[in-house]
Amino acid sequence: MMNPLKKIIATGLRNFLKNCLFEFLIIELCCVYIGFAGIKPYEDDSWTTPENIIDLQVKSCLARYDATFRNPCSDYVFIRRVYLDTIGTLPTPEEIDAFIKDTRQDKRKILIDNLLDRDEFVLYWTMKWCDILRVKSEYPINLWPNAVQAYHRWIYEQIKKNLPYDQFVRGLLTSSGSNFRVPQVNFYRAIQGRSPLSIAKAVAMTFMGINLDNLPKDTQENMALFFSRVAYKKTLEWKEEIVYFNPEPGKTIRTSFLDGRSVEILPQQDGRIVFADWLISPKNPYFNKNIVNRVWAWLMGNAIISPVDDTYGKKTPGQEVLTVLEQELVKSGYDIKHLIRLILNSRTYQQSSIPTLQTKNPDIQFAFYRIRQLEAEVLLDALCWIGGMGEEYVSQIPEPYTFIPKENRNIGLADGSITSSFLITFGRPSRDTGLASERNSNPTDKQRLYMLNSSDIQKKLRSSPLLRKALSQMWKNRKDCITLVYKIILSRPPTDQEMNIIEEYLTNSGVSINQAATDIAWALINSKEFLFKH
Repeated sequence: MMNPLKKIIATGLRNFLKNCLFEFLIIELCCVYIGFAGIKPYEDDSWTTPENIIDLQVKSCLARYDATFRNPCSDYVFIRRVYLDTIGTLPTPEEIDAFIKDTRQDKRKILIDNLLDRDEFVLYWTMKWCDILRVKSEYPINLWPNAVQAYHRWIYEQIKKNLPYDQFVRGLLTSSGSNFRVPQVNFYRAIQGRSPLSIAKAVAMTFMGINLDNLPKDTQENMALFFSRVAYKKTLEWKEEIVYFNPEPGKTIRTSFLDGRSVEILPQQDGRIVFADWLISPKNPYFNKNIVNRVWAWLMGNAIISPVDDTYGKKTPGQEVLTVLEQELVKSGYDIKHLIRLILNSRTYQQSSIPTLQTKNPDIQFAFYRIRQLEAEVLLDALCWIGGMGEEYVSQIPEPYTFIPKENRNIGLADGSITSSFLITFGRPSRDTGLASERNSNPTDKQRLYMLNSSDIQKKLRSSPLLRKALSQMWKNRKDCITLVYKIILSRPPTDQEMNIIEEYLTNSGVSINQAATDIAWALINSKEFLFKH
């Protein structure tokens, strides 16, 4: 019996184009997985990017397996990749053309610097932190809308001014006050459970990559003592709550840090401050490793030590890379942008996503850029940009009434409770636990069915001002028209073979020009090349 998905694909592709072009793109992407070298337009033949300190360590790791870097990715692949990884946004055709025509040797470095200064960078990386910090108004977090907006804005502002990471974390851990007026205290309110042990578990997972449940009971209890004087109280304002340090019962607390060092916390001392000062020390064996491992996973598609939330006691063949990243972070004064810039400017990041038979060895890290599906919010933003109209969100419960206008980006959604069937289907996290695994970017049959059959997708394509602009050139120059459609959707021009297939379709299919343009766009957005980072 035919697989239902295959049956729909077999019967749903319109006429010659939807069969030939779609299948051609699948075949071309399959070449990526088979491992053909030098595939155009995905790879270049030689490097213009100089090696940096990361690459020197990665080369040593690869040498153990007699492996080397893959070819550099092409400029077309690079601009799309770095836009998506840095600002969660597709490049426009104009931005692509400007980059391709730029003859400077360091144009990739210049582009990276420009992207790190864009507003979308702040918005996209705020989304990442909101996942970890559980920014959500409803059950089981229950921050409520006013606190969500305040907390999201606080995170946004810290990323915008590039607050050093150690101060960012210290500000979260040592905060006291109203959750409406001191937004960072929502870190404590966004934890499921308010016992000292619940707080300790959330802190350990979020900032040290440690699952306390895997450690001895006395170790868990010792860490919980640092948070034993955190207290909560209501106010007369709706849903407002105060988080504060309570010195009662006024006894000296004797405990120890995770590294085994003993400490006494006096009656009037806030244990959170004592713990935070130990945590953010440059010599802390957990703090630095956790954040560089997270940033690496966000940019490279897989962590050096996996999963990022549970790294305690785990060894990695990439320890030298991890150590270099930690040293660079400390040397920069905990500048996360510096860390991101260093990774993006490496050959390790800029190499091809096309593995060889050798580099497909699962024991080899860093051997190629990892292909993975776009995040739900990024994918929806891309479809909205192509369609020329954003998504509108309305939430009447909980109060107050919340309305998100269409002008807002999906990567800018502050509240994890405000969602849609699309975002849920494509793996947006629920933000219940702060675990990285809550975000599921694995492709599913349900997602494919949606992309193939959605009337909303068809509507976006038919009404797209970008595609209409391309269509207006069809009578004048067919090749320019198709090239513009490709740049809008895949961030590159078509290959000669793709152009020949489309030309044949336009000549022989008998459909209208409008329908032809929609068909081409439909086939392209259903390709893995559009749906995946590569």
